[in-house]
Amino acid sequence: MKNILPPLLQVDSSGIDYADAITQNLLTTNNVWMMLATALVFIMHLGFAGVEAGFGQAKNTVNILFKNTVTPIIGILSYGLLGFFLMYPGFDVPGWFGFDGAGWSMFWFSPGSVDVSAEYADAGYTYWTDFLFQAMFAATAATIVSGAIAERVKLWAYLFFTVIFVGIVYPIIGSWKWGGGALDAMGFYDFAGSTLVHSVGGWGALAGVIMVGPRIGKYVNGKTIEKPGSSVPLAVIGVFLLWLGWFGFNGGSVLSADPGLVSFVLVTTSLAACAGGLGGFFAAYIAFKRLDLGMVLNGILAGLVGITAGADVINPIFALLVGFIAGILVVLSAILLDKLKLDDVVGAVSVHLTCGVWGTLAVGIFSTNPEHSVLTQLAGIAICGVVAFFSALAIFFVLKKTIGVRVSEEHEISGLDSHEHGIRGYTIIYDE
Repeated sequence: MKNILPPLLQVDSSGIDYADAITQNLLTTNNVWMMLATALVFIMHLGFAGVEAGFGQAKNTVNILFKNTVTPIIGILSYGLLGFFLMYPGFDVPGWFGFDGAGWSMFWFSPGSVDVSAEYADAGYTYWTDFLFQAMFAATAATIVSGAIAERVKLWAYLFFTVIFVGIVYPIIGSWKWGGGALDAMGFYDFAGSTLVHSVGGWGALAGVIMVGPRIGKYVNGKTIEKPGSSVPLAVIGVFLLWLGWFGFNGGSVLSADPGLVSFVLVTTSLAACAGGLGGFFAAYIAFKRLDLGMVLNGILAGLVGITAGADVINPIFALLVGFIAGILVVLSAILLDKLKLDDVVGAVSVHLTCGVWGTLAVGIFSTNPEHSVLTQLAGIAICGVVAFFSALAIFFVLKKTIGVRVSEEHEISGLDSHEHGIRGYTIIYDE
């Protein structure tokens, strides 16, 4: 961090070092913002729970909420046990694999030795805040998979998948850019995770959809049968909670409380969300000849995912364009998936994978940094996509051949709540 006072003004006649005092105050300010951003990302799990339960059928509500409750638990623990030290190994030379075993020991057995001074991360935040903020991102990647394969996946299969995907696959891919690995050396750019979080989770969701298969009765005689969700209001609440959480997701990715950059990122994030909602609105009206609230909601999320890779380097006017195109793409993607008989309950693949790819590519098109190129972005997208998809496919394949990944036909038809949890999500009791 640079000194912000002239040398003669840094120490007064009493010997007080004002530059050091200001640095400590900046560390405190930055760290408070980063902790608030962490809390905002954490509340996104409630948003995901609302969206998935709202779009899912009433008979599976408890099952969906159970997964969304356990996911952040498993995600944070898996990331703490292994993921954090895979993702930030401190590559001596940028490469593809690394592990910070020393950091693991320090984290669990010698916490007093970690760096919480202004020397860590240029006084942007402390070591502990760094871990917790990144852990929230990791858990988010797993939650994306949950919604896509809801209503027919075995709970234990999903939980085992989450442990491996969050603990190993996601952090290794993330290390290639955010950990100073090979993608970072290539010049690949992903500010807050359009690819590293959303597309990685989206590829995992696509692999899950393929391996688990569509819900019974979803595709009949070449037609797609709608399965109404349990609560439209709950889905709306979930989307707005996610939008709120995205202020921390993108705003926190500045990694300090820099007033100019944080406010700029929040503006581009919100503009893209608004434009995405409009894109979903108009595209759905043209495609379905109706005012489709679900597509407006997914359009908002599409715009948010789309701008996440370049929220700090794409000007507001182009942020609108990125969001609007994302809103259109989410509708087209949903239509294509149904034609391919790939059953995605909440549209997670369309929102996170399709629009994550678009948003990462948009950096190469609209970035204010001339060093960002379309070809480099494409290369990064392809590398992350191949590894994430085939890793997820392999995990689901092993699970399918061992414990199985799909519930019985009887349980799926009657609902998972009664069979797996013994309670219903919506129960009305009438007094006699």
